[in-house]
Amino acid sequence: MKIIKRSGSEDTFDIKKIYNAVYKANMEVVHNERLSNEQIQQISDNVENICNDMNRSLSVEEIQDLVENQIMNLRAFSVARKYITYRYKRALVRKSNSTDEQILSLLECNNEEVKQENSNKNPTVNSVQRDYMAGEVSKDITKRLLLPHDIVEAHEQGIIHFHDADYFAQHMHNCCLVNLEDMLQNGTVISETMLEKPHSFSTACNIATQAIAQIASSQYGGQSISLAHLAPFVQVSREKFVRKVREEFENAGIEVSEEKIKDVAEQRVREEIKDGVQMIQYQVITLMTTNGQAPFVTVFMYLDEVPEGRLREDLALVTEEVLKQRMQGVKNEKGVWITPAFPKLIYVLEEDNIHEDSKYWYLTQLAAKCTAKRMVPDYISEKKMKELKVDSKGQGNCFPCMGCRSFLTAYRDENDKPKYYGRFNQGVVTINLVDVACSSNGDMDKFWKILEDRLELCHRALRCRHERLLGTPSDVAPILWQYGALARLKKGEVIDKLLYGGYSTISLGYAGLYEMCVYMTGKSHTDPEAKEFALDVMQKLNDACAVWKKAENIDYSLYGTPLESTTYKFSKCLQKRFGKIKNVTDHNYITNSYHVNVREKIDAFTKLKFESDFQRLSPGGAISYVEVPDMLNNIPAVLKVIQYIYDNIMYAELNTKSDYCQCCGYNGQIEIITDEDGKLVWKCPNCGNTDQDKMNVARRTCGYIGTQFWNQGRTQEIKDRVLHL
Repeated sequence: MKIIKRSGSEDTFDIKKIYNAVYKANMEVVHNERLSNEQIQQISDNVENICNDMNRSLSVEEIQDLVENQIMNLRAFSVARKYITYRYKRALVRKSNSTDEQILSLLECNNEEVKQENSNKNPTVNSVQRDYMAGEVSKDITKRLLLPHDIVEAHEQGIIHFHDADYFAQHMHNCCLVNLEDMLQNGTVISETMLEKPHSFSTACNIATQAIAQIASSQYGGQSISLAHLAPFVQVSREKFVRKVREEFENAGIEVSEEKIKDVAEQRVREEIKDGVQMIQYQVITLMTTNGQAPFVTVFMYLDEVPEGRLREDLALVTEEVLKQRMQGVKNEKGVWITPAFPKLIYVLEEDNIHEDSKYWYLTQLAAKCTAKRMVPDYISEKKMKELKVDSKGQGNCFPCMGCRSFLTAYRDENDKPKYYGRFNQGVVTINLVDVACSSNGDMDKFWKILEDRLELCHRALRCRHERLLGTPSDVAPILWQYGALARLKKGEVIDKLLYGGYSTISLGYAGLYEMCVYMTGKSHTDPEAKEFALDVMQKLNDACAVWKKAENIDYSLYGTPLESTTYKFSKCLQKRFGKIKNVTDHNYITNSYHVNVREKIDAFTKLKFESDFQRLSPGGAISYVEVPDMLNNIPAVLKVIQYIYDNIMYAELNTKSDYCQCCGYNGQIEIITDEDGKLVWKCPNCGNTDQDKMNVARRTCGYIGTQFWNQGRTQEIKDRVLHL
């Protein structure tokens, strides 16, 4: 059995340390108030048994809490006071410099918590370690100086989660939709170098990747670009090649028809599209931003985003090439084609590509094959999104999410035109709905009162995020605020006007709707009786956002939190506060947002239809998924799911598996097993390899693909997933 030390490093559980600690406290009290040696051994044994039953590695703090409880159970209050006093004195010493141990342990690569914090960061790499070091300092400053004590305490107890505290000390926002059209058409500046409007498709792709890297280093969330902003440069290249080919034939003294010239030029256009798309894929994967990972970028593929005609045909050409190259994958260090994490791809389903007789059905077929092999693209239904994203003029809108699922609200600019790109999210605070339920002890009246109080706590925490951005000068990130990615502000101008009136959003996250319903009603929210309660809670969260928005002119929006590592944190906090409650706190994770619990048996179509009702009430961000087996030989079934998505749900994806063992060359699904210490580990079913450094595993965990493995809570959640098809 393992424990997690305060530094984050992992160590073997040693019952002698518990015995010795209690023994020392025991010897400091008068003789007639002391415990017997047998009682001290009983305390130690009880703590060990509780730890074994938890099926995860407990932290030192959790174990010390258990020790206190066991001493209290024996009514040895004097001993308990001595033990608590010792803990308090040690805590004061640690608080005088609370970051040293964390930083040193991550530098030595033995901080288990950091290793598993982000499934797309390698914690042994220097650039990642620099980011984590800065993050530890930021979290320390945030907790001690920047946030009110009650918000910090609620965050640490898992009542709420104040996201991205490791970046909060800086004036940084969350995620955005990049206005690539503005940057390419009107020029931009990167690293004090002027980049004018590109004269070819390949140059446009190159500028796009450089912009992506700079933007990723200036914010902490995901960013999205649209292929529609690159497509116009295909025609620029086409015209250039026609001129060049004509000139080459003339110089060679060869008479050819204009049609032949255009045919040759078109071949070169296709090659340039291929090279440009390859540039985007490989540069995004190989670029390292200042936060120590490849840019978290989403590529949006929406045919109806451009007018019919040559431009839409060119967009289709680029989309086709993106899908082909992503289906091929990238080579790992062994030269084997594997699934990359980024860029994330979103393919919009529309009337022109969703039916077998649709003009662009061939692209949807290609997308289905790509999904079966590489888990992407994800799918947005233009029809359903336009039903949900209605602006002030009553017009439906279709646009990408900013990261894994974070959506802006529909908005019109000063010219009364829909505006999506150049907008952003200010940040997220998440409410733990399971804690609200457990704190109410099943009393429905008390539940709604606690929910009201917790929402106001979240509101004040969100205000902290907003106020941290107020007064931020555009100079902190010129590419964002001055050179077109988000705005064209003047030097020294503050970004305040972009924080109000719906231009940007700020997100109230939520987690654990399933467990909340089980505790309060005894049933999953898929049960009709519990579903009504779940929808009422969702409506309450939306109503709170609406009240705050009206009062402050800030666009609060309800967001289905992804919970990559926080699912484990919330679970541990719930177990500490309320013990193990069947199907509520007895697993090392809680359910993401409104999702059907991963253990619940339900077919793909029923799941998507059910969750569509909750996407409607999650305007700030939502995504649904279905877990499927190997679909490479069943593309018609993938297409059926895709068509169902178009008619029934705004945003969804299919989770397939794509793994590789570097030891034996196995291609298939790497398994999750429990080792002799009770820890979940990944194991090749062919050769038994359990070395994570010698395998390539890709899983979608929170709306995006992770490739650097996960903490124990998320790993258990992945292991528990049932198939929906």
